[in-house]
Amino acid sequence: MINYIKMLRRQGVMGINQRNLDFILHANPPKYYPIADDKILTKELCREIDVNTPECFGIIETQSEIPRFKDIIKNHNDFVIKPAEGSGGKGILIIKECIHDKYRKMSDHILTQKQIDQHLSKIVSGVYSLGGYPDKVIIESRVIANPVFDDLCYRGVPDVRVIVYYGYPVMAMLRLPTIASDGKANLHQGAIGVGIDILQGKTTYGVLHNEIIDEHPDTLVAISGRAIPHWETILLIAAKCYELSNLGYIGVDLVLDENRGPMLLELNARPGLNIQIANHCGLLNRLALLKQHLDIKRDAAERVAYINTLFLT
Repeated sequence: MINYIKMLRRQGVMGINQRNLDFILHANPPKYYPIADDKILTKELCREIDVNTPECFGIIETQSEIPRFKDIIKNHNDFVIKPAEGSGGKGILIIKECIHDKYRKMSDHILTQKQIDQHLSKIVSGVYSLGGYPDKVIIESRVIANPVFDDLCYRGVPDVRVIVYYGYPVMAMLRLPTIASDGKANLHQGAIGVGIDILQGKTTYGVLHNEIIDEHPDTLVAISGRAIPHWETILLIAAKCYELSNLGYIGVDLVLDENRGPMLLELNARPGLNIQIANHCGLLNRLALLKQHLDIKRDAAERVAYINTLFLT
């Protein structure tokens, strides 16, 4: 076991304790956590830096406001319900079609109005929120995935996670929905993580429940060698999120909408570490390299350009 730990350290693999103590604790002042934890606040701030996010149809803040739901979605046939302060994809409900008082999920499972109301009540009660505190419901537009991913995932919308260190994109992965994840791009619920060559914007290796894979288990399509559209724009948005959040170590989650292009979904002040498995690369070596180059002030575009030089050496 000791030799195994030493081998991981040589490869620059970061563990959760080191992430918490050496990076999150030092780089993320607690007073700025609400910017990442509250998706409503994140949306408001995105407008200030000209970054697209899914359109918000309405917000439900209390149990007494739940009857407003039908009025909020009356002009929309598809939408997403999510907790404002949820984490790990919990509580997110994606509806692709409304049929009278019934709602079809991405898996084609049908929900009744009563089931929807119960779900809204659970969100407001704080069932899915960080710390279990009362929460708000966001009802927003459903992203229509860029067709480049049509054969690469099961029904839902893939997203891109970029780790950003003081405004510099460090590592990235594509997250692909599966049958097991119910069409959601969340690794904890069974989605696939696929490493991305951060300089070229092309997919590399895949990981499913910590196991390395070469193809999507549902579509049987190879997952490596795919070019991610709008890659430079994705990195630029991720870099801008440093000024947006004032958090030095964050995970930036983006989606590629067919019509609107890259859009910011949310920020994560405590990003997971499976991204290292998907990239066959530890975070520590890249972070240590960047630490030596943080003394010069650069804007977001300059930081994106700089990593192309730094990570080639």
